Amino acid sequence: MRFDGTPDYVAGDDLRMAVNAAIALERPLLVKGEPGTGKTELARQIAAALDLPIIEWHVKSTTRAAQGLYEYDAVSRLRDSQLGDERVHDIANYIRRGKLWEAFAADGKVVLLIDEIDKADIEFPNDLLQELDRMEFHVYETGEMVQARTRPIVIITSNNEKELPDAFLRRCFFHYIRFPDAETLRQIVAVHYPGIKPALLSAALETFLEIRETPGLKKRPSTSEVLDWLKLLLAEDLGPEELKRPARDALPKLHGALLKNEQDVALFERLAFMARGRG
Repeated sequence: MRFDGTPDYVAGDDLRMAVNAAIALERPLLVKGEPGTGKTELARQIAAALDLPIIEWHVKSTTRAAQGLYEYDAVSRLRDSQLGDERVHDIANYIRRGKLWEAFAADGKVVLLIDEIDKADIEFPNDLLQELDRMEFHVYETGEMVQARTRPIVIITSNNEKELPDAFLRRCFFHYIRFPDAETLRQIVAVHYPGIKPALLSAALETFLEIRETPGLKKRPSTSEVLDWLKLLLAEDLGPEELKRPARDALPKLHGALLKNEQDVALFERLAFMARGRG
């Protein structure tokens, strides 16, 4: 079982090697990188390439590790007991399966995505150590031991907002998705907009990379944002000459797709003011 990429996702040699190494080792693949570099989409493309179902667990700041295993709905059981429902005598009726349980109980191999693990509490990764290592867990309310029928391919993403515990990192295969170079960006754009004119693409990428490398940016635009920007340029039917930024106007056309906070907009406005002063 090997991942060789898909026509809809540009994966470099090092990324493909990391995916296949994690599959061979039967370890979770921990993928880090800037937001918008395709970490979540990678899991979906792995599932598509290997023709496997995907189970997605999107982590939030309030998510607890136990929710990935199961939840006991005590409120519903109490309500049913007050209504005289016969279901109340079997506690299993009030156990709600989590995403890990779904993956463990699947009939065949699946891809399990644990998305943005660094959003949760610092103890969240530690609380999943045994379950991800042994591929089993105990349901205390019923006494049941849940074991994975087939070990899933586990993809874990992180935006690097928090440091992850060493014990957790030791159990993972790690890969950092670097921001693509200009040529790789061209390949990515070709996948999404195959008919884009070369002159427009060259002008757009030149402008985009200039913006991204501007010193002092709070949030540098990502791959997903340049794709959104190109979609707008095509929708507005703008030509390459319209993307040139004269000194008196340092803000790019439709800059709201690239600059996502007022500090960065103000930075470019100051640069424009200074350029006009020098002029």
